[in-house]
Formats: sequence, structure tokens, C-alpha cells
Amino acid sequence: MIRVLLADDEGMIRSAVAALLRLEGDIDVVAECADGTQAVETALRLQPDICLLDLEMPGLDGVEVAEKLNRSIATRCIVVTRHARPGVLRRALSAGVAGFLPKSRGADEVAAIIRRVAAGGRYVDPEIAADALSDERSPLTDRELDVLRAGRRGETTGQIARSLLLAPGTVRNHISAILGKLSVATRQQAVLLAEERGWI
Repeated sequence: MIRVLLADDEGMIRSAVAALLRLEGDIDVVAECADGTQAVETALRLQPDICLLDLEMPGLDGVEVAEKLNRSIATRCIVVTRHARPGVLRRALSAGVAGFLPKSRGADEVAAIIRRVAAGGRYVDPEIAADALSDERSPLTDRELDVLRAGRRGETTGQIARSLLLAPGTVRNHISAILGKLSVATRQQAVLLAEERGWI
């Protein structure tokens, strides 16, 4: 029996997917979670074989959940998303995600992918993979990406500087360089663009 934890902040979708997966003779949905933080806590407690994670969730997103779990337990993670942005695929794979697919897949396909991943395989949606291969790389340096990550939830320059052990002036210089490279007017626009392309 493949023990599955399901995490999606949309209750109707979560319940429907859980009900359909429970019809499969070899899959047992052992938990349903409404956000990323709950998914991490529940997975650490139950240690399911597979975590089926929505990408867009409050608090921690599906990739962040997978990253935390892959450092702690042997569960394998599959991320599903409504908006499959190629850059996010690279982020997901570097976090150790074993499966990546759009929400448009049918329940039978999802069940087949769960079996494949549970058996040690991997699955990446072919269209997302093709888009990812042609997607542009980030023009930002690793340190500039660190600055964006540290300020993605609206942190002040001072807070970013403290979290990265940098001088506030250095952070301001990085932000200025980021805005120039991305041709945007504000740090918030830079964060949104970087998230959309999967750079952070």
C-alpha cells in the first residue's frame, strides 16, 4: 500500500483528489493538509511514502515543503501546479522533487505517477520539461538572488542586511543592480518577476 499525504489549500480540489485516489486499491491517502506548514508537520509525524503537494499554498509553497522534507525523512515529493512556469521546474528539481505535473492531469494519470515515483522513478511533464530547456537563465548573481529571497515578503533594507550579514549600503547597491538588470521600477516587481521565472 502506498501511503500518500495530500496538500492543497483549495478544499474542494483536495477533497476530490483524495476521494479519487482512495478508489485505487493500492493507494491510501493518510492525510489531507490545507497549507505548507501543516504539510511539513504532518509529514514529519506520519512519514508517508509520497507527498502530493500543490505548488501555490499559503506560508510554504510546495517546493519549500519538499525541500524541508527531503532533508529530514525518506518521503518522495510530487508537486502539482495550475500555472507550470519552466523556471519553477528547475527550482523544484534542485529541491529534490521527484515528480512535477500540471493540475490538468486526470486522477488515473496522477495515480500512475504516484506509483512510478513510489517505485523510485521520476516524472516531469514533457511540455514543462521542453519549456524549461528553452527558458532563459537568470541574469542575476547568486548574491543578488539572495537579496531578493531575503526581501520577498517585504522586509526592509535593514532587515535584509541583518539576515545576510551585509551592510545596508551593500544591499541598496545590489537592489539597484537588480532593478537595472530586470528593467523594473521596484523591488516588489523584481521579486514577482524572479518568482514567475523560478529564479527564487
